[in-house]
Amino acid sequence: MSKTPKKQNRQPGIEAKMDPAPEYIKPSYQGSGKLKGKIALITGGDSGIGRAVCVHFAREGADIAIVYLGEDIDAEKTKALVEAEGRQCLLIKGDVKKSGFCKKAVQQTVKKLGGLNVLVNNAGMQILQKDPKAIDEKQLEDTFSTNIFAYFHFANEALEYMKAGDSIINTTSVTAYRSSPSLVDYSSTKGAITSFTRSLATNIVEKKIRVNAVAPGPVWTPLIVATFDEEKIKKFGSETAMKRAGQPSELAPAYVFLASDDASYITGQVIHVNGGEVVNG
Repeated sequence: MSKTPKKQNRQPGIEAKMDPAPEYIKPSYQGSGKLKGKIALITGGDSGIGRAVCVHFAREGADIAIVYLGEDIDAEKTKALVEAEGRQCLLIKGDVKKSGFCKKAVQQTVKKLGGLNVLVNNAGMQILQKDPKAIDEKQLEDTFSTNIFAYFHFANEALEYMKAGDSIINTTSVTAYRSSPSLVDYSSTKGAITSFTRSLATNIVEKKIRVNAVAPGPVWTPLIVATFDEEKIKKFGSETAMKRAGQPSELAPAYVFLASDDASYITGQVIHVNGGEVVNG
């Protein structure tokens, strides 16, 4: 299979070809001010799970900064959805593999929006490789730089501005808890994110800043259609107990919960939203 990164090279407009279209927020979802007055920075917020988190956070009263790589069309659409909820939205374009950009993105968020209360580390990439020997040095470096090194860089800079009651939420994956034979490097980074979440949480617990994670199972996003072949897409999610893929709208409320005061006694934990797969550890 060709080395096409899941995030980097997706063609704008692919969402229009998806049947059914991804659902980013349920019509029945009612905001209740859980994040009123908060400022959130969400990496990979232009589409997929990131977009759903942006829209839910906005409906709950937060202003949003979106970090994205290059999909201007997607980012502008997400911005419009956030602004339709009556909230501010700042778009920050750049490569999270570069530590200097991560630092500047946080600083820009604080300068433009007035602070930072919630960091959602969500940007990621994956490249399918059935043979681990096909994972060359560049792929390995890019995957780790995007999926875990960037989480370190964003968290370290964000903590310069965060205070008691604020939170960091990381996107890990069900692949961190079970095998993923065609995603050896990707699943390795997701395991690192889980450990990073637990260790950072205990490291900063005295600052009363919480660190948690969400571990999605198969989720119906434009990235899936851009990455997998037709046969795999037809079966996508069928291995779950619910026999289907999840929608982004079914993931985002977990992020809302972890960002809100409802989760004030939760840190170092992972919420599993995976369609019924039992996870231990």
